[in-house]
Amino acid sequence: MVFRLRYLHHDFELPPGRFLIGRSTECQLSLDDPLVSRKHALLIVSDDHVEVEDLGSRNGVLVNGEKIAGVHRVTHGDRIMVGSQEMTLSIMSAGSPPTRRASDVPAVSPVTVTAMAPVRPPSPEAGPGSSDQREHDATSKADAFRLLGGVAEKALALGRADEAERLLSTLLDHVLRSAQAGVDVDPTLFERAGHFGARLAAATLKARWVDYVIELHTAGRRPCAGPTIDELHGALRKIKDVDLARLRAYVDAMREMSPSMGPADRFLVQRLEGLERLVTLQ
Repeated sequence: MVFRLRYLHHDFELPPGRFLIGRSTECQLSLDDPLVSRKHALLIVSDDHVEVEDLGSRNGVLVNGEKIAGVHRVTHGDRIMVGSQEMTLSIMSAGSPPTRRASDVPAVSPVTVTAMAPVRPPSPEAGPGSSDQREHDATSKADAFRLLGGVAEKALALGRADEAERLLSTLLDHVLRSAQAGVDVDPTLFERAGHFGARLAAATLKARWVDYVIELHTAGRRPCAGPTIDELHGALRKIKDVDLARLRAYVDAMREMSPSMGPADRFLVQRLEGLERLVTLQ
């Protein structure tokens, strides 16, 4: 059997395993919704059936409009409501194409099937600060970005900036808070967070996402990557209420660090100085 979970017009493939749903970025499906608990629900996928469990959430889990208690078996077409977010389970035989209904699928884009990585818990001996726990946390964030990042990319390509923002806000905020707390964020995860922040700035024309990119890189004490600067350059031509003082402080810090940088990073600092000049002249 092949199980797929439809959410926001996208089908996520569910291999056997356990999948967390909630606001926490530890979840495989992280939902930016005030009605959703940090760890709200658990999908339990076996070879021949799927169950959903309410993890003691504040607002409960509904299946086809009925609130469930504990573990509940779900079948093809069942609607699962977590907070204000609805998702639908589909079941088909192995090898068959994804089923689609015209009412569910945007006319401008086909359904995208994305693999959804199951929970990989750390070993029972791992404590909160152990290297195994830190590795598990980093892997969870990387899995979340692989899952949500691809969907957000497609939402941005279709002009659905609000949808992309809703998908990524919680995860991006977690990366920023980790960097500000001095956590050694994986470089690839850090760069993707900065790039998505800049993409959201360009797509939504919200100054908060420019500020996000600057705060993230200030905390990480590193220059923005080239593609991130490219996105910011386009966004800053249209966004008028950027915090110039924050940008200037960041560029000054990078300028002070540049003598110890390699040629590639020094060039990035020069490009950041160009962004500062662009905002100053507006």
